[in-house]
Amino acid sequence: MKNISEMMKQAQEMQKRMADMQKSLESAEISGESGGGLIKVILNGKGNMVNISIDKSLSNESEFSIVEDLIIAAHNDAKVKLEEYTSEEMKKITGGVNIPSGLKPFI
Repeated sequence: MKNISEMMKQAQEMQKRMADMQKSLESAEISGESGGGLIKVILNGKGNMVNISIDKSLSNESEFSIVEDLIIAAHNDAKVKLEEYTSEEMKKITGGVNIPSGLKPFI
Protein backbone atom coordinates (compact mmCIF):
# COMPACT_ATOMS: atom_id res chain seq x y z
CA MET A 1 0.00 0.00 0.00
CA LYS A 2 2.92 2.35 0.53
CA ASN A 3 3.58 2.27 -3.22
CA ILE A 4 0.06 3.47 -4.04
CA SER A 5 0.27 6.20 -1.43
CA GLU A 6 3.59 7.36 -2.84
CA MET A 7 2.22 7.29 -6.40
CA MET A 8 -0.76 9.39 -5.34
CA LYS A 9 1.55 11.90 -3.68
CA GLN A 10 3.67 12.10 -6.84
CA ALA A 11 0.57 12.53 -9.02
CA GLN A 12 -0.67 15.37 -6.82
CA GLU A 13 2.73 17.05 -6.97
CA MET A 14 2.80 16.74 -10.77
CA GLN A 15 -0.71 18.18 -10.95
CA LYS A 16 0.41 21.17 -8.86
CA ARG A 17 3.48 21.70 -11.06
CA MET A 18 1.31 21.55 -14.20
CA ALA A 19 -1.04 24.18 -12.74
CA ASP A 20 1.98 26.36 -11.93
CA MET A 21 3.29 25.89 -15.47
CA GLN A 22 -0.08 26.87 -16.95
CA LYS A 23 0.01 30.09 -14.93
CA SER A 24 3.54 30.85 -16.13
CA LEU A 25 2.54 30.12 -19.74
CA GLU A 26 -0.16 32.78 -19.50
CA SER A 27 2.56 35.41 -19.08
CA ALA A 28 4.92 33.91 -21.67
CA GLU A 29 5.41 35.83 -24.90
CA ILE A 30 6.81 34.07 -27.95
CA SER A 31 7.74 35.99 -31.08
CA GLY A 32 7.79 34.90 -34.69
CA GLU A 33 8.78 36.69 -37.85
CA SER A 34 8.75 36.44 -41.60
CA GLY A 35 10.09 38.31 -44.58
CA GLY A 36 13.50 38.67 -42.96
CA GLY A 37 12.01 40.50 -39.99
CA LEU A 38 9.65 42.74 -41.96
CA ILE A 39 6.68 41.22 -40.10
CA LYS A 40 6.90 40.29 -36.43
CA VAL A 41 4.16 38.90 -34.21
CA ILE A 42 4.03 38.05 -30.54
CA LEU A 43 1.80 35.31 -29.14
CA ASN A 44 0.96 34.78 -25.51
CA GLY A 45 1.24 31.34 -23.94
CA LYS A 46 -2.31 30.50 -25.01
CA GLY A 47 -1.48 31.12 -28.67
CA ASN A 48 -3.32 34.44 -28.96
CA MET A 49 -1.63 37.17 -30.98
CA VAL A 50 -0.94 40.11 -28.66
CA ASN A 51 1.24 42.31 -30.86
CA ILE A 52 2.23 42.76 -34.48
CA SER A 53 4.93 44.90 -36.06
CA ILE A 54 4.91 45.69 -39.79
CA ASP A 55 7.89 47.39 -41.37
CA LYS A 56 6.92 50.70 -42.99
CA SER A 57 8.50 49.60 -46.29
CA LEU A 58 5.52 47.26 -46.77
CA SER A 59 2.94 50.06 -46.85
CA ASN A 60 2.73 50.01 -50.66
CA GLU A 61 -0.83 49.02 -51.65
CA SER A 62 0.38 46.91 -54.57
CA GLU A 63 2.19 44.63 -52.10
CA PHE A 64 -0.69 44.25 -49.67
CA SER A 65 -1.31 40.56 -50.51
CA ILE A 66 2.37 39.89 -49.76
CA VAL A 67 1.91 41.57 -46.37
CA GLU A 68 -1.05 39.32 -45.61
CA ASP A 69 0.97 36.22 -46.49
CA LEU A 70 3.87 37.42 -44.34
CA ILE A 71 1.57 37.98 -41.36
CA ILE A 72 0.32 34.41 -41.63
CA ALA A 73 3.88 33.11 -41.93
CA ALA A 74 5.03 35.12 -38.90
CA HIS A 75 2.09 33.86 -36.85
CA ASN A 76 2.86 30.27 -37.85
CA ASP A 77 6.52 30.77 -36.92
CA ALA A 78 5.55 32.02 -33.48
CA LYS A 79 3.03 29.17 -33.04
CA VAL A 80 5.70 26.54 -33.76
CA LYS A 81 8.04 28.21 -31.27
CA LEU A 82 5.26 28.31 -28.67
CA GLU A 83 4.61 24.58 -29.14
CA GLU A 84 8.33 23.86 -28.71
CA TYR A 85 8.48 26.07 -25.59
CA THR A 86 5.43 24.38 -24.08
CA SER A 87 6.87 20.94 -24.84
CA GLU A 88 10.14 21.83 -23.11
CA GLU A 89 8.28 23.15 -20.06
CA MET A 90 6.24 19.92 -19.90
CA LYS A 91 9.43 17.83 -20.05
CA LYS A 92 10.73 19.71 -17.01
CA ILE A 93 7.61 18.73 -15.08
CA THR A 94 7.15 15.18 -16.29
CA GLY A 95 10.78 14.17 -16.46
CA GLY A 96 10.42 13.38 -20.17
CA VAL A 97 7.35 11.15 -19.79
CA ASN A 98 4.92 11.67 -22.69
CA ILE A 99 1.59 13.09 -21.58
CA PRO A 100 -1.56 12.26 -23.61
CA SER A 101 -2.64 15.20 -25.78
CA GLY A 102 -5.89 15.64 -23.83
CA LEU A 103 -3.89 16.48 -20.72
CA LYS A 104 -1.51 18.97 -22.29
CA PRO A 105 -2.01 22.63 -21.42
CA PHE A 106 -3.66 25.18 -23.75
CA ILE A 107 -2.35 24.39 -27.22
